[in-house]
Amino acid sequence: MSDIVTSLSRFRESVPENVTLVAVSKTKPNEDLQEAYEAGQRDFGENKIQEMTQKWEDLPDDIRWHMIGHTQRNKVKYMAPYVHLVHGVDSPRLLKEINKQAKKNERVIDCLLQIHIAREQSKFGFDEDELKEFLKSDAFKDLQNVRIKGLMGMATFTDNKDQVREEFRGLKNFYETLKKDIIEPPHEFDTLSMGMTGDYKIAIEEGSNMIRIGSAIFGARN
Repeated sequence: MSDIVTSLSRFRESVPENVTLVAVSKTKPNEDLQEAYEAGQRDFGENKIQEMTQKWEDLPDDIRWHMIGHTQRNKVKYMAPYVHLVHGVDSPRLLKEINKQAKKNERVIDCLLQIHIAREQSKFGFDEDELKEFLKSDAFKDLQNVRIKGLMGMATFTDNKDQVREEFRGLKNFYETLKKDIIEPPHEFDTLSMGMTGDYKIAIEEGSNMIRIGSAIFGARN
């Protein structure tokens, strides 16, 4: 059994059934993805649209492609025909562009709204008050070709586990507030994506139901 298959098996055994495992395959060759696919993995995460599009063309049709990186508006058109879930929607302008390209492709594209929870300026995302205001606006209600599936957030890159837990807990509370008071159909607010290789266990304890794991499955990136 290869290292990739062994790692995937270990994760499947350790992660609750309600948690979706997105295998972060950025920079990895098609052979590695194919190996994971043959072991039953269907959700793959990429952070560059051109690379993801090439892999989409080359690999099996039933793979669910997740765009997990910061998304440039001028490249949305390339993934609009096929992307399964866009994780990092961090501005109204990006969501409007995804809506526009989804309409051209006669699709409704599922999206997660990225919230800035880390104590680092380098991370992207909405702040909570800004997002609440946008979700109540007519501009948001006019977007008929996107479906908001939930929230995504990345914790601060730190060894302070209490801080990471606090950031994840805050995001879970905000997710519950939006779900209860603000989000309405046709949006299906059922996904909370938080947790990566270094902090996924804390994320799951704090309510995550989607984790993004790269190096722990595929090994260190090139």
